[in-house]
Amino acid sequence: MELNSLKPGSGSKRAKRRVGRGIGSGLGKTAGRGHKGQKSRAGGYHKVGFEGGQMPLQRRLPKRGFKSTTAKYNAEVTLADLERLGAAEVDMLALKTAGLVPHRAKNVKVILAGAITTKVALKGVLATAGAKAAIEAAGGSVA
Repeated sequence: MELNSLKPGSGSKRAKRRVGRGIGSGLGKTAGRGHKGQKSRAGGYHKVGFEGGQMPLQRRLPKRGFKSTTAKYNAEVTLADLERLGAAEVDMLALKTAGLVPHRAKNVKVILAGAITTKVALKGVLATAGAKAAIEAAGGSVA
């Protein structure tokens, strides 16, 4: 077998439908477009969602919801996660290598969820007021 002898399987390719090429083709005269009307004419199509002048559905319904574009760059870590990590010094790189925050995260914030008993020093990581108090109560520090 050579590259120049490769062919598609039989029946896998069909000839292009040639419309408007006479009565014998089966698609002559109106070329499968029917009689009269907007869709029978050249250029006679409208944009998606057009409802003949009626107010389109996407404009009738109220606007709802909002998806923040910055949410994907901010990450949260709980006190329980820091306890499981077991590191004395925690920074952004340590959290990313441990898999606690995604690699694309730009900001990380420690939230008060769970408990912490080990001494942890946070560097370059934000913390909520409650989380900061819990870390400092355990002998750690937040920088």
